[in-house]
Amino acid sequence: MTMDVLPDWLPELIYLNDYGGDWSQYFDEVYRLFCVDFVDDKPLFRGLRLGLKRHPEYAGKSATFWHMISEGSEESERTPDLRRCERITWPRAHIENDADSRLKIWVEKRGPDKRVHIWHEKAEYLVVLNKRKDYILPWTAYTVERSHEKVKLNKRWERNKLEEL
Repeated sequence: MTMDVLPDWLPELIYLNDYGGDWSQYFDEVYRLFCVDFVDDKPLFRGLRLGLKRHPEYAGKSATFWHMISEGSEESERTPDLRRCERITWPRAHIENDADSRLKIWVEKRGPDKRVHIWHEKAEYLVVLNKRKDYILPWTAYTVERSHEKVKLNKRWERNKLEEL
C-alpha cells in the first residue's frame, strides 16, 4: 500500500509505538476513538442511521468494537489485530465518503440480511455493514493484503455492484 495514493479524507494511523508500546494505554485510546466515531456521534450511511451490535459484549464493550479491532472465527477467542487497531478511525471515514469513486461498494444477501461492502482497494481496506429494516450496523472492518483475497473481492464487486440497498 502506498500512502501517497490514499485520499485526504482518510485519517492518520494510530500506532502502538505512539503510546510507548503500552498496550493498556493504546487500547484505551483505540476504544475512545471508536466511541467518538460510533457512540457519541452516530454517522449516517446513505441517509440511514448506524446502530451498534452490542451483544455479545466482552469487557463491557460492544461486539461491533471487538469485530473492528480483532480477528478470529470463534467469538470468545478473537484476538486483537494491530492493523485493525491502527485503522480504528477508518470505518467512519469510509462510510461518510461513500461517494468517492475510488471506493467499490456492493451489497450481498446473507440469509435475511443484506451486507454492504465498502472496498478501498488502494488502501487495502474493507468495511462491512449489515442492513437491517430501518438502520445499518457496522459489522466489521479489516485490511486485505493477500492478492487472492483482493481478486475475490473485485470479482464479488463485479458480480454484485448493481444490487440495491
